[in-house]
Amino acid sequence: MQHRMAFHFTYQLIFYALLIVTITLVAFILFFQSMSNKELRRNFPVGALQLIAQEAQFKDGTIEISPKWNKLIEENGMWLQVVSAEGEVIYAVNTTSSDDLPTSYDTAQLLDIQDTRAFGMYAVHTELNFSFKEPLLYMLGYRSTELNQLVAWFDAYGQHGTLRSDAIPVLDRILRANGSYLQIIDAGSHTLQAIGDKAFAQKAYRPLDILAIEQSPSNYDTKIVAHKDNPSGMTWILYTPNPSGGPLKHPVLGTTTRELVWFAVLILLLALSISVWHGYRYGQPLIMFAGWFERMDRGQYDQVLTAKDLPKVFRRNGKLRIRYRLYKEVIESFYRMTHQLAQAEKERIRLEKAQTEWMSGISHDLRTPLATIQGYGYMLESLPAQWSHEEMRIMGATIREKGDYMLELISDFSLIHQLKQGKSIMELREMDLDELVRRSVLKYVNDTTMSEYQFLYVGNEQPIPIKADETWLQRLMDNLLSNAVKHNPPGVVITISIGKENNMACIKVIDNGKGMDEETLHHLFNRYYRGTNTEESTEGSGLGMSIAKTIVEAHGGEIQVHSKVWQGTKIEILLPF
Repeated sequence: MQHRMAFHFTYQLIFYALLIVTITLVAFILFFQSMSNKELRRNFPVGALQLIAQEAQFKDGTIEISPKWNKLIEENGMWLQVVSAEGEVIYAVNTTSSDDLPTSYDTAQLLDIQDTRAFGMYAVHTELNFSFKEPLLYMLGYRSTELNQLVAWFDAYGQHGTLRSDAIPVLDRILRANGSYLQIIDAGSHTLQAIGDKAFAQKAYRPLDILAIEQSPSNYDTKIVAHKDNPSGMTWILYTPNPSGGPLKHPVLGTTTRELVWFAVLILLLALSISVWHGYRYGQPLIMFAGWFERMDRGQYDQVLTAKDLPKVFRRNGKLRIRYRLYKEVIESFYRMTHQLAQAEKERIRLEKAQTEWMSGISHDLRTPLATIQGYGYMLESLPAQWSHEEMRIMGATIREKGDYMLELISDFSLIHQLKQGKSIMELREMDLDELVRRSVLKYVNDTTMSEYQFLYVGNEQPIPIKADETWLQRLMDNLLSNAVKHNPPGVVITISIGKENNMACIKVIDNGKGMDEETLHHLFNRYYRGTNTEESTEGSGLGMSIAKTIVEAHGGEIQVHSKVWQGTKIEILLPF
């Protein structure tokens, strides 16, 4: 039980630790996946093509892409084409509404797309992937209103790569009305012209900031599109406000910090909840056990569980509830212990009662002969000269008989005490049981005072050797035979036989006398029980059967008595060889 409980608590601790760690890891994975998805949706299509290319499957000339990407592309009003090494489009998403997209590309078109990152009116992102046997080009395109507007302005107002002077006022009004800003830089990144809302100029974007805004427009308050005029080397950059963006900063940091704090709080609450539940689960049974000890301390052994505790521990079908199954052996041990304590308490009460009866019986049995001795003593002390020799002889004989009875009673008590305390007063020797019992019966047969009783002996054909103390077995036979005589009327037949039963030597003493009632039979071995009042006769101490039982048990044997009123008595004794 100790090993099982230790194993249970150990694996419970490990299980809960792994559970919290697993939940934490899963939550972190889901959290960062959610953040990645949010960031991907906000800045789509930046970085999306690389993921699409990595996750794509190519089998038998067919591309398979996850439906989530198709859905995301359609939601953002974009299109996707996968071009083979031959220039053929082998996979397309959301291109049915775009009639100006070809189903194949030549080398010049692909080089122009790769260089300008545009195709017609579409802004195009490209990703060249070599994961399969042949290279594949992934192209993700979308219509850019700002880029189309910038190209239209370049065509309408541009001259040698710069803005015509007569068009500056017109375009400046348009830009200011939209809150936009136009910047024209040369090949050396020097600003040649700048018109529109000066708020953008005050921000003084650095080169890397411009690239970051262009690739992650949703993270900032500004959107940027650029158009380069290859003949002149001039680049037109259009800044427009981004309603969904924020100030120039890392957008994920603030949100991530807040969500991580909330996540840590949730993990802490989860750990506290599990700790409280764990403590309640294993603490409640211990509190109940403490109540058991208190009731046991008060001697309430029959109240292992109160009426309130029973439905908590057991189901209606009598089985233990799950939370108490760990303590199954403990609960069973409690029940066994309380049962044993209850039995011990009953035995203690019984022994106290028996002790009281013994003391009462001893007082009674000693008081009766002592009263007789004391009475004769007073008579002899007061007027000894008035008594004749015959009366004196009768008084002396009575005093001697009463004294002998008292000495026998005290001697028998001493013997019983020694035998029950385990004092070794026996000398076990090899002997013939048949011969000992035969001699014991013969002594009573030859006793003239027993002529009114008939003794029959049924011996064994062969000797029955046993290890026993001859003196004590003789005392056993004397007690059994004398009891048969004392407690039966003249004319009774007493049959004594020996034999073997269940690999043990057996002695049977059977009489056809008056027998015993249930009460007498029940108390036969409990005390010096005569079955009659001690005042009727002072022959014997009344401890005969108690001594007989003690002698048999000291030899490692068993004794049983069967009797019914006026149907005789049968005593069976089994002794080991």
